[in-house]
Amino acid sequence: MWPSCRLTLVVLSLIIGGFRRPDLGQRLDWSHPEQRTGDCMIGMRLSGAPWFIVSVGGGYKDAISYGHSGCTSISPNTDNHQQNITMAAPPAPQPPSLLGYHRVLSPLAGVRVSPLCLGTMHFGGQWAHTMGEVTKETAFALLDKFYEAGGNFIDTANFYQGEGSEKWIGEWLAARQNRDELVIATKYTMSYRHTGPEKIKSNYQGSHSKSLRLSLEASLKKLGTDYIDLLYVHMWDFSTGVEEVMQALHHVVASGKVLNIGISDAPAWVVVKCNEYARFHGLTRFCVFQGRWSCSYRDFEREIIPMCQSEGLAIAPFGVLGRGQFKTADEFQQGGTRNMGPQEEKHRLMAAKLAEVGQRKGVASTSIALAYVLHKSPYVFPVIGCRTVEHLESNIEALAVELTDEEIYEIEDATPFDVGFPMSFLFEMPGQKYRSDMTTRHIWQVTCNTRLEAVPKLRPIEPKQGYNQMDRK
Repeated sequence: MWPSCRLTLVVLSLIIGGFRRPDLGQRLDWSHPEQRTGDCMIGMRLSGAPWFIVSVGGGYKDAISYGHSGCTSISPNTDNHQQNITMAAPPAPQPPSLLGYHRVLSPLAGVRVSPLCLGTMHFGGQWAHTMGEVTKETAFALLDKFYEAGGNFIDTANFYQGEGSEKWIGEWLAARQNRDELVIATKYTMSYRHTGPEKIKSNYQGSHSKSLRLSLEASLKKLGTDYIDLLYVHMWDFSTGVEEVMQALHHVVASGKVLNIGISDAPAWVVVKCNEYARFHGLTRFCVFQGRWSCSYRDFEREIIPMCQSEGLAIAPFGVLGRGQFKTADEFQQGGTRNMGPQEEKHRLMAAKLAEVGQRKGVASTSIALAYVLHKSPYVFPVIGCRTVEHLESNIEALAVELTDEEIYEIEDATPFDVGFPMSFLFEMPGQKYRSDMTTRHIWQVTCNTRLEAVPKLRPIEPKQGYNQMDRK
């Protein structure tokens, strides 16, 4: 029992002699005049303090290693008979790509996710005539590459490809045995059994309790899992009340079948009303909003982005790459894009500007399009739909692209954008366009009375520079 007594003496020595924090540039004063025999390593933690590793015996004088927030290990003065003791938890190895530098999902959800979310709406064969074909072999190769590069955030939905997307993901998860390493997001509300054998399909669609139960149980079975990391209300169909939706969603969270909830394709006022109801009744709140947003579709900036910033929601935009529309005139004529109709004028103008900025920076125009949304607001996790591994690698490169404010404005000015009332009335005047980073000091009714300083809006995580994207060991 002497090691436990020895530990008591060590603790008393700390209390009586005190210690100073090495991370503040101060040294531990630690001296023991005698050596011990035996071989014992004791780890202890004082309440509210980092870990201490104490070596007892082994022919060594006692030494201590102080670990602070995963930083460098510290050891006190030792003589020739002593050795340094490394930290109990060394820093994680460098990720294979920037995709492996994970981020907290949102202020309301602490789960760690990769900065890009792999969209799988095109995994399956039923929608090949509009989205292009992605075989199961290609889908598995994309999932493998995403996972190997450090990606862990995967998005699907109950009705994608006639339920084929969830089934393929479930097969891949079973084959790779990596379910708990990943954050799987799926959705309900859309009609997912409209091609099924059932005669009456009314309740296989909607945001009501029965639709939620049926859809969730089906998704769990297809994905081969007993829980969903993130479940979205896929759209607000104005047929179910806030109370029923939030109570039903909280129930599935409390059951353990769902960990976090999000909402997609809904007005900002609906999201605020839902979260306010949940807040007042002790229920789970939406932590993510998913919707269409790109440098040529900026209506997201009118109400959705300010709402997300105010409510603490992450943003998972889809269509960031223009759904095949961000191609130059020559590229569009060559084909190879999805059958989404003719190229609109605003997409043509934006494609030319993205190509111009990309050429200056030596990256693909799609990387500029991705970097644009990543620079606009914190907690942005673009949902990227890739049909080839090469497309995926190109998208990962966007995480290293840095855009200046002037370059962001240059991209935005490539196509017209009317923010609409009341933001145009408040912020725009001759010589001043609305920008999403504006604050109180940019309102002309305020500036005509005082030179007011204001705290800038919270900015997103800055891109990492000088990093070899892929094949980093």
